[in-house]
Amino acid sequence: MNNSRRRRIVAIIATALTAGGPAFATDPPVAQKASIAAPQPVACPSGTQSSREYAFNLMGNRAGYQTVCLQADRTRLVRFEFNDRGRGPALTSKIVLDAHGIPVAITNDGNDYYKDPVAERFALEGGTATWTNKVEKGSQPVAGAAFYVSQTGSPEEIGLLARALRDVPGGKLPLLPQGEANLQKLSQLRISNGNTSRQVGLYSISGLGFQPSSLWVDENGELFATFDGFSTIVREGWQDSLPALRAEQDAQEARRRTEQARSLRRAPTGPVVIERANLFDAEHMTMRPGTTVIFAQQRIVAIGPDGSLPIPAGAERIDAAGRALLPGLWDMHTHPDLDSGPLFLAAGITSIRDMAAETDKPARLHVFDTNEALGPRVVFAGIIDGRGPYQGPTNTLVSDEAEARKAVQAMSAAGFGLVKIYSSMDPKLVPAIADEAHKAGMRVGGHVPAFMTAEQAVLAGYDEIQHMNMVFLNFLYDKVQDTRTPARFTAVAEDATAIDPQSARVQAFLQLLRQRHVTLDPTLGAFESLFNDRPGVVGAGLAAVADRMPPLVRRSLLEGGLPVPAGEDTRYRAALPQMQRMLMAVRAAGVPFVAGTDAMPGFMLARELELYVEAGLPAPEVLRIATLDAARLVGRDGELGSIAPGKLADMILVDGDPSRKIGDVRRLRLVVKDGALFDPDALCRALGIQPVAVPGR
Repeated sequence: MNNSRRRRIVAIIATALTAGGPAFATDPPVAQKASIAAPQPVACPSGTQSSREYAFNLMGNRAGYQTVCLQADRTRLVRFEFNDRGRGPALTSKIVLDAHGIPVAITNDGNDYYKDPVAERFALEGGTATWTNKVEKGSQPVAGAAFYVSQTGSPEEIGLLARALRDVPGGKLPLLPQGEANLQKLSQLRISNGNTSRQVGLYSISGLGFQPSSLWVDENGELFATFDGFSTIVREGWQDSLPALRAEQDAQEARRRTEQARSLRRAPTGPVVIERANLFDAEHMTMRPGTTVIFAQQRIVAIGPDGSLPIPAGAERIDAAGRALLPGLWDMHTHPDLDSGPLFLAAGITSIRDMAAETDKPARLHVFDTNEALGPRVVFAGIIDGRGPYQGPTNTLVSDEAEARKAVQAMSAAGFGLVKIYSSMDPKLVPAIADEAHKAGMRVGGHVPAFMTAEQAVLAGYDEIQHMNMVFLNFLYDKVQDTRTPARFTAVAEDATAIDPQSARVQAFLQLLRQRHVTLDPTLGAFESLFNDRPGVVGAGLAAVADRMPPLVRRSLLEGGLPVPAGEDTRYRAALPQMQRMLMAVRAAGVPFVAGTDAMPGFMLARELELYVEAGLPAPEVLRIATLDAARLVGRDGELGSIAPGKLADMILVDGDPSRKIGDVRRLRLVVKDGALFDPDALCRALGIQPVAVPGR
């Protein structure tokens, strides 16, 4: 599904780059890339004075383009289009600038990422700004310069914003509808392309998301390149300059992350004692009030009733005052980058599973372990797919058994614990992939490939199934067999209620899962967003925290989910409750499942857990799923997943009692990872997030 990546792409289109500018995998030369049916550039209209073309890549594969046509009257005509597995925008924009480079009129027409129509309008006339788009309609007086950020626009806009910021005193501008952007120049670099050389500057813009957004501009102040770890846009013909640009950007951003880590992470010099805690015993799913926990360095030393343990001399003492002390939470379906690390910690998540890693990614995220950057502990699953027009966002693409086995061997050498198969994989290769993975002690899971059922995938060697829609598609094979496209979502939205979890056919399938020891990774929160979110309204998934988010992040939460055909609203909304009924049938059949989000880093996990409780699971059981069960699945329960002597000091302190009200996991007061202490309020403020309001603070 990669719903978090979809949100990132939406943010790119809106120029609200919420992920900042993480480090990048080294892409193979462009000539080695396999085609993913990238749309071809559209020529500029007659009368164009000059033009610029850009290549748009997803995970190093050519996916689309941006063309900018400059007109004599300071108007820019922009065409932006890409293909991401059958999804992706196709936008035509007209941007009129004033003499200072500030947009005074913008029109964006075409379709958005999920092919919904786009007809966005902005105008600044007579000191009043007016705008209308998919999610909002508004106006406000404007005194002085202000920059409108399109809800669904092109990457060209972030270049225009950088240029406008560069030309105003102090490098600051208010944003419309709200917010403020700040510009900082980080460095400059001279690059060459054959006999041509040019100087480009690296800039950082804060105020667009959780972390500053990096971009490169040329000597004329025009956009040259942006990278975010998943997508890349670069001036056409200058692709060979990417390694040098990335190396410089990585170095500059590494300095920022290291400074952030030094200011927000506190490593005690001696023992730490947490007293009067209401400790959650993950093994027995019970709360133990009046408990003292002592840890030193990275490890838990002792646990006992208050007053029963000798307090080490010079120990730092923390009064929990009856608050709940839980093991650090796990998110078992994430797509992390270097800048999303603090988001997980700010939500109490100290361990995650990366569900689509390239083989070089562990080395890049190792900075979370060395404390050069803030982030959780990461276990890795690699991603593998077949070549074709809908191939997944990965460089690990295979067409035959020899390639498939070699790819699995590379994942094993990288230390991966699971091979994630994606939707374009040839079903005939699944048994070979499973065989090679199992020989290396790895698990196999992922999407069920197109033209294959979940039952066939399990019989071919799957140990896990990612996403609840794959369970439903097992019984919709007569309707949809090619699941490489959004049909894998829409078919379930339309027909989920026709699948009875108690039917003999479903029960037989669930027994097969139990007998084969298959684990489900349902990601219900992601489907709630897809099926139930509507444009202009913050969905239930992030409603509890939306008002705390930075302005443009909150605005991105208004985007909505899947386009809903006329007359289908009720059916779409009925799909999630049916998934929850299926989850209870999965549990009743003895099939284990894990808590993963595939959504906004950190802050979606609480909603995922709430959906399990709403389905009928007791809150203590849900807490164990998100702690000890997760650690067990990846073989880390010897040192993680519960609060016990000898284990790593990973724990969170929260107001309230999540064993009674699961949503209390949002009410963080302290995060401990590997014995280091983090103030969740300070983490939030560093990310532009308002701390959670807790009575008595």
